[in-house]
Amino acid sequence: MMKHQEIKQRFGIVGNSSKLDQAISIALQIAPTDISVLITGESGVGKESMPKIIHYNSQRKHNKYIAVNCGAIPEGTIDSELFGHEKGAFTGASDNRKGYFEVADSGTIFLDEVGELPLSTQVRLLRVLESGEFMKVGSSQVKKVDVRVIAATNVNIEDAISKGKFREDLYYRLNTINIKVPSLAERIEDIHLLFRKFSSDFADRYHIPPIRLKEEAVEILHSYSWPGNIRQLKNIVEQISAIEQDRSISLEILKNYIPKHNSTPILFRDEKSENDFSEREILYKVLFDMKNDLNDLKRVTKELMSSSQQQINEEKTINHIIENSDKIIQKNKEEDLLLTLQEQEKILIEKALKRHQGRRKDAADELGISERTLYRKIKEYLL
Repeated sequence: MMKHQEIKQRFGIVGNSSKLDQAISIALQIAPTDISVLITGESGVGKESMPKIIHYNSQRKHNKYIAVNCGAIPEGTIDSELFGHEKGAFTGASDNRKGYFEVADSGTIFLDEVGELPLSTQVRLLRVLESGEFMKVGSSQVKKVDVRVIAATNVNIEDAISKGKFREDLYYRLNTINIKVPSLAERIEDIHLLFRKFSSDFADRYHIPPIRLKEEAVEILHSYSWPGNIRQLKNIVEQISAIEQDRSISLEILKNYIPKHNSTPILFRDEKSENDFSEREILYKVLFDMKNDLNDLKRVTKELMSSSQQQINEEKTINHIIENSDKIIQKNKEEDLLLTLQEQEKILIEKALKRHQGRRKDAADELGISERTLYRKIKEYLL
C-alpha cells in the first residue's frame, strides 16, 4: 500500500479507488519486463500516467522516455516523425532527421491515440514490434532499435478492426498486456478529492483563496456521469474558481456549471462520417497541403533570387570590362610601341655592325652609345 502512495505522489495521481489501484498494480508488476502494453480508457481519464510508471520502474529508467500523440500529427508527416527521413526524401526535407524510435533507442516510447495511425504507418509499426527494424523515409537502409512500446487509445479497437481501420495483427501485438484506466464515473469516491486538488492548485497559481463545496453540492458531483472525465472536472473547477466571488460554493451555484444533459457537443455529425475523414483529419490535410505550397514557394523564390544574383554578377563583370577597356587598350598600345622601338633599335645595331665589319667600337661611336652598352644590347638581341 505504501508503494502505491509513493507512486501516486511521484506522478501526481489523486484517488483511492480500487480500480485505480488495480491499474497501478499491473503497471508495477509488468514494469521490469519488455512486454508491449496497451492502455485503454475513455478520453480524459489520465492514461498518460501509466506509461511513466512503467518506464521509471523498469530497467530502462535511465534511458529516454518519449511520448508521442499520434492523433496530433498529420497523416502526411507521421512516418517521418516516427521513423525519420533522409535529405531530399520529400519537399522540405533539407537535412537528415532522426525519428522518435531512433531517438528512443534503449528506452521507452509511448504512442498515445495509437488508433489514429494510418494503415501504412501501422505496417511499419508492426515491423518494429516484431523485429526492431525500420527504414527511414526515403532510405533503403534497414536500421535496428531496442525500444519498448507502450500504446494507448480511447478508440474501440475491435470495432476499428471490423471496419478495416486498424490491423488485427498489430492489435494482438500491442495488446500483450492490457491496462484499463477507470473512468471518473467508476471512481465516485475520488471525485471530491480531485475537486479539492484542482481548487488548491488554481488558488496557489493565482494567489487566491481556494473554493470549497457545501455539503449538499457534493452530491451533484457524485450523481453526474462526467463524460469528459478528469479533464472536464478540472475545467469546471477552474471556471468556478475564476468567476465566483464567494469561495463557498452552494448547490445552486454548482448547478450553473454542471451541464444539464450528460452529453458533450458534437462538432461534426454525418451519417457517412464513419467512412469519411474526421474534421481534424481534414484540417490536418489542409494544413499539410499549405505547408507543401509554402515550401514550393520558398524553392521558386530561391531559384529566382539565385537567377537574379547571377544576372547582377554578369552585369557587374561587363561594366567592369567596359570601365577598364580604355586602360587595357592603352596598355596594349604601350606594349606595341615598346615592341616597335626595340625592333628598330635591333635593326640599327645590325646595320652599324655590318658597315663596320663587326668592329664594336666603331659601331658604338656611330650609334652614340658606349661600347659596353652596345655589348649588352648585342647580348640582349642575340646578335
